[in-house]
Amino acid sequence: MRIISLLPSTTEIVAALGKKDELVGRSHECNYPDGIDHLPSCTEPKFNPDGSSYEIDQRVKALLQEGLSVYRLDEEQLKALQPDVILTQDHCEVCAASFNEVKKAVQSTLGANVEVVSVSPTDLSSWVQSIRTIAQAIDAEGAANELTGRMKSEMQEIQQRTIELTPPKVLSIEWMEPLMTAGNWIPELVQVAGGIPVGAETGNHSPEISWNTVQQLNPDIITIIPCGYSIDETLSEISALTSRNGWGQLRAVKNKQVFIADGDHYFNRPGPRLVDSARILAQIIHPSLFREEEHPEWINLAKHQFRQTISSLG
Repeated sequence: MRIISLLPSTTEIVAALGKKDELVGRSHECNYPDGIDHLPSCTEPKFNPDGSSYEIDQRVKALLQEGLSVYRLDEEQLKALQPDVILTQDHCEVCAASFNEVKKAVQSTLGANVEVVSVSPTDLSSWVQSIRTIAQAIDAEGAANELTGRMKSEMQEIQQRTIELTPPKVLSIEWMEPLMTAGNWIPELVQVAGGIPVGAETGNHSPEISWNTVQQLNPDIITIIPCGYSIDETLSEISALTSRNGWGQLRAVKNKQVFIADGDHYFNRPGPRLVDSARILAQIIHPSLFREEEHPEWINLAKHQFRQTISSLG
């Protein structure tokens, strides 16, 4: 079978189901697991992806306001790869090539024999179902039963360890300018990890939030997980938050409970590594139970800034 995946999460799912060798094409954003980047890319952004979070937001909104899709689909590449199955989504306009664009491209260049499979998880239940949907399309249902069973067990184990503990209020930030909190599956992950999610609701898109509302929520813990950003990329723009009036008076800031995690790899894509995302959150929220050592997938902002200060003095 020849599979093209147009979304990082579906690429990870295909690999986790034991079908990595059947992938023949990917999106330009697919960067995991190792060895994926040698596959030909079938998409590219229609906007300049470099710049601040504010600049990127403005470019994306301009395209959407004109009724344009955010990504360009390489139809010639699709035709050359001759896939049997193309995996995409229709949940988020800025996450992948437009579902309608993919369907039109298939109809015009590939014909009716190519199956286009779209998954649109919005919470943990539909996340599991999306894995089963993909597995059915690529003949991997047995592997899906094993994978989803293992993931559910690991999630339940994390949740069980925190069930008797007092849950702190956790605010998860998905974009820094404009300020947005993390919706969809993130509030559920916070609950699994033993926290109370604030500022967004499970199953709903990530909403914009006013700084005044953040101050009113005054969370115990803040996690900063911008969509598509690595830790270093987030650090390069962290002043968009830390320079806001009243930042230093937030409870989480005063108690040094502000954390940056790798949003690109662990939180923004609903693939198999959401289990790792829940574990990262558990390490942050309940360190006495889960944190054995610091991991490269997250940092404490206060400790990082202290290390940077000491380094500059040296």
